[in-house]
Amino acid sequence: MTMQSISNQSQLFTLEEFLAYDDGSDQRYELVDGELIEMPTESPENCKLAKFLMLELAKFISIALINLKDLEVTVTGKRATVRLPDLAVLTEEAYQALMGNSRNIITEDMPPPALVVEIVSPGQESRDRDYRYKHTEYAARGITEYWIIDRETQKVTVCLWVNGKYEDTVYTGDTPLKSTVIPEFNLSASQILRFAEN
Repeated sequence: MTMQSISNQSQLFTLEEFLAYDDGSDQRYELVDGELIEMPTESPENCKLAKFLMLELAKFISIALINLKDLEVTVTGKRATVRLPDLAVLTEEAYQALMGNSRNIITEDMPPPALVVEIVSPGQESRDRDYRYKHTEYAARGITEYWIIDRETQKVTVCLWVNGKYEDTVYTGDTPLKSTVIPEFNLSASQILRFAEN
């Protein structure tokens, strides 16, 4: 999945400009250090996996707190940055802060999501984005848990926020994931990843 920047160095967006931007299409964008980045659609396998996880998480928490590819999260970058996680679980406080807004965006002045999930797409660009940049950005935002689901390497990395940074645990095979946000969640990496292949 290749991202395409539609802005140039002379046309960097502020957060306010990004929020007001409308090109008349239904295209989704991330804002990365002021650059407007066009987000292509996900592969069918990644979409299926995200929906599966949403349904599994809904066994333990209210569906109202789960956002599937429809939540924007402002994070810290060199310039304004807004990410679109594949899946996010809100705290009750973040959910209440969103109520009445015209846009489903968690801004810096709002409580962060409790959990974000990214499903790695093929290619080095996606790997760098999910393992390096978002890892740093989500930690700086104070998001309690960040899950990186990697179909290519058949592993799930659970990043737990501890004292301002993430401590990562890599899960493979049949060991159940340990979540502090959803302690009842007990699927293993192989159970999660197997679903995308069926």
